[in-house]
Amino acid sequence: EGYDIDVVYTDNNFAYSRIILSEVHCISKRNTQHIERRHLTLRTRIKRLGHKTICFSKDKEIHQSIIGTFIDREFFV
Repeated sequence: EGYDIDVVYTDNNFAYSRIILSEVHCISKRNTQHIERRHLTLRTRIKRLGHKTICFSKDKEIHQSIIGTFIDREFFV
């Protein structure tokens, strides 16, 4: 299943122009900084997720559901 992506923001690296269609490709440092800031925030908060628990589950499905719930609550609610 694909995603409905209207615009792809990248920096001015030549490699992106070979694999991204020019109709959706936008070179913009400001937008990429905003996206990277959100990624860093997400990584930091997920890292804290493990530190705040008393016990740590080894079950992969538990981790996927916890992280999925976190992403849904942070970015889509």
